[in-house]
Amino acid sequence: MTSEPPSAAAATAILPVTNPSTTTKAKTSKKLTLLPLIFLIYFEVAGGPYGEEPAVKAAGPLFAILGFLIFPFIWSVPEALVTAELSTTFPGNGGYIIWADKAFGPFFGSLMGTWKFLTGVINLAAFPILCIDYIEKLFPIFKSGLPRTSAILVANVVLSFINFTGLNIVGYAAITLGVVSLLPFGVMSAIAVPKIQPHRWLSLGQKGVKKDWNLFYNTLFWNLNFWDSVSTMAGEVEKPKRTFPLALFYAVILTSVSYIIPLVAVTGAVPLNQTEWESGFMAVAAEIIAGKWLKIWIEIGAVLSAIGLFEALLSSCAYQTLGMADFGFLPKFFELRSKWFDTPWVGILVSTLIAISFSFMHFTDVISSANFLYSLGMLLEFASFLWLRRKFPTLKRPFKVPGNVVLLGIMCLIPSAFLVLIMVIATPIVYLVSGVLTVVGVLWYFLMKFCRSKKLFSFKNRDEVEVCEEN
Repeated sequence: MTSEPPSAAAATAILPVTNPSTTTKAKTSKKLTLLPLIFLIYFEVAGGPYGEEPAVKAAGPLFAILGFLIFPFIWSVPEALVTAELSTTFPGNGGYIIWADKAFGPFFGSLMGTWKFLTGVINLAAFPILCIDYIEKLFPIFKSGLPRTSAILVANVVLSFINFTGLNIVGYAAITLGVVSLLPFGVMSAIAVPKIQPHRWLSLGQKGVKKDWNLFYNTLFWNLNFWDSVSTMAGEVEKPKRTFPLALFYAVILTSVSYIIPLVAVTGAVPLNQTEWESGFMAVAAEIIAGKWLKIWIEIGAVLSAIGLFEALLSSCAYQTLGMADFGFLPKFFELRSKWFDTPWVGILVSTLIAISFSFMHFTDVISSANFLYSLGMLLEFASFLWLRRKFPTLKRPFKVPGNVVLLGIMCLIPSAFLVLIMVIATPIVYLVSGVLTVVGVLWYFLMKFCRSKKLFSFKNRDEVEVCEEN
């Protein structure tokens, strides 16, 4: 790296554009508009209050409420701002891979792709599990054994097929799923108001129950990350330079409100028993507050939410592989799209198969491993954001986070410290899984380099996707 920033002309020469085939598709395919994009981001990140319950189990109501009040400001907002700037500056399918590549070179672009892709598919594995966890409360046969294993496999296959039908369909389905899955929580919160006893919110937990900070921080992180995942679909968005910042802004508000209102309502209306606050307790609380009818409604909503989460994240993973092929990181066959639905079917297939292989890990290990890899990727992402600001200060940025490099470094410092904390408190099994997968990512880069040099597969020439543009 040079110590002095390049000229404006050099900066504009690095702007990536999608390849000719992608550009042609963009002219004929219906692109994502603002409202579907908001709900896709919402499902990338949250999908409803399902899954926030372990924060109460880990640290009690007060810390859980403070966590979901404060964490969006110290984590979600900085990540969303970084995503908005870089997605509008480099609006191609590839997102954070492009950012790391342009900042530090192809090795780091490839490593970023590995970390984020594996994070995505590991998280994909969690949603069918979460879905079955709710279904088993209605049908206990799915608690264990062959019925549970079969249900997880069938859920993966069916949900992947839905994704195959097209991103636009998935986007509008996300709107419906979002509204339907949130409705019972609105009803529950309204019914809970007369039963609320405010002193319950101040509880630090039950006597004799040890605080589990590992579970607490991982629960917050898992429920409020992935704001940048939608960047891998930037090439599929209508007017991305305007649509992305607006969609991220509204999605942050929707996500924060959907978590905090039910949490405040339930912790205030239901006597505390921390041992009950497992994933799925919101349905139990609904029965206590209003009756079995609301419990069933929330369990149905949980299944719909899990579907939305799976679809949004699978889209992100699939379009990431398409973007990596567009920019020469993966063989060209990853660019293949369905002739019927214009979807990247190779990416969908590969993502689903890898997700299924992680589906039988313990749920806590799933989210902890995903969080560790995601933390590594986010540290690289923040570094890429800051270095690109310094390296190319005059580069045209349709949306620009206010401030110089020093102020932006301070903005990134708090979330970066939290990322380090997440990694420090990880368990040995998480270190093992994450370490092995990182080594796989390093070896994958050199394997792709070898395959390119020996012409074992056809790769896109990276020069094909870079053009000179005026600032």
